[in-house]
This record gives sequence, structure tokens and C-alpha cells, in this order.
Amino acid sequence: MILYFTGTGNSEYCARFIADRIGDECINLAERIRVKDFSSFESEKPWIICVPTYAWKIPAVVTELLGKAELKGSKDVYFVMTCGGQIGKAEKYNKALCDKIGKSYKGTAKVKMAENYLAMFEVTTPDEEELLMKEANVNLEQVSELIKKNESLPEVREGAIGALLSGKVNEMFNKYYLRDDKFTVKDNCTSCGLCAKKCPLGNVEIKDGKPLWKGNCTHCMACICNCPVEAIEYGKKSVGKRRYLCRRFEG
Repeated sequence: MILYFTGTGNSEYCARFIADRIGDECINLAERIRVKDFSSFESEKPWIICVPTYAWKIPAVVTELLGKAELKGSKDVYFVMTCGGQIGKAEKYNKALCDKIGKSYKGTAKVKMAENYLAMFEVTTPDEEELLMKEANVNLEQVSELIKKNESLPEVREGAIGALLSGKVNEMFNKYYLRDDKFTVKDNCTSCGLCAKKCPLGNVEIKDGKPLWKGNCTHCMACICNCPVEAIEYGKKSVGKRRYLCRRFEG
């Protein structure tokens, strides 16, 4: 069973791609996370966790859910992490999570895709996106084959700095930077409500026709990237930057 969490579509793309290759089903974890539903999942096929990389680890909201919702059936767990560059030493923490929940860690795949984190980085250009997608598809084919054979994924080598990024830097990021008070809305907002609908945490509500952020943000960029008129900004960091969504779910 493939469990995925996504903000702008990259991890959903990976989940659907792998599901098509191995003949498995996908479940969007946002539906559980929004309402804090920690009831169990059940599958006799290996668990495949498809998630974006947030500050060089899997999203904290996914870690919380996997720590509380029992995964019944198969003992094997694979991780597929999309990223714009590195995943640091995320493997170390993924293995520790498996140990904690009594599962067998089968490895982590790093899938480099278009950068969407416009609160900090430059967003990938359309031409770069095309090249990254071709490389990602090759990578995903290889990952799918290994999963079908129930083989472990190869180790991801990120260098010595990876331990710092996934450790102290991740802690500082979650503590001091993971906030939603810099999101603002411009006068061209049409009150369509799409930002609230797309937020995987249910952190956005429409009040007096405008979005209001409620303080429980994971910086997935779903609200800002889904706005059809680009009325949402993240301080000055997002001004003039391309909004990114992955819409290619055909595999």
C-alpha cells in the first residue's frame, strides 16, 4: 500500500507512478492528518511512504501519523522522498522510525524533482522541470522494479553535511521558521476558497472572503501555488517567483 503526502503534487506523482508499475493502491494521508485520524491501515503488500523532503527529513506531520497509526500486515517499509536537491541523512531517521513502530526498513529513494519551496529558494524553470521529470521517471522505474522484487533500495550518499542538515538544522527550521504569519493576500483575491480546500492540514479558512492562516502550517506551499490568480505571497520571498504544481499524474 502506498501512503503519500503532498503539497504541490510531486509526491503524489511518484505515488501514482509506482502504483501503476506494481499494481498497488494509493492513499492520501492529508485526509487523515486534517482530522487527526490515527486509526490503523492494513496491507499485505509492502508499505511505500511517498513524501516531500522538508528541511532534510520527512514531514513532521507524517512522522507523527506513522508513529500513532498502526500499519497492520506487511512488515516491510520503503520511503520515497522527493526533493529539490538533497535529503541529508533522512535515511537514518526513517530507519529509526521503522524500528520504533516495529517494521523492517527497506530503504529510501531520493527523487529529485522541480523545486517548489518559494519561501526560500528559486523555483525550477519550465525547461529545467522537463529535464528533471525525465530523470525522475527513470529513477522511479528502477525503484518500482526493486520494490516488485522485494529488494532493499540502495543507500543514498549525501556527504558529511547531511547529518547536520537533518539534525540541528531541521530542529531549528521547525522551531523558528515553520510559521504562517508571513502569508498575505492581495486585493486581486477572488474568494474562490481553493487555498483552504487544498491545504493538507486544514490550516486555511476563508473569513470575510479572504484566506486566514491558523498557525498550524507545514510550509507545503499548497495554498500559494494553487491560487489561480497568484493573490497569495509569503512576505517578499515569493514576489515575482513562478508558482509550481505537478499535474502529470498519468505516469
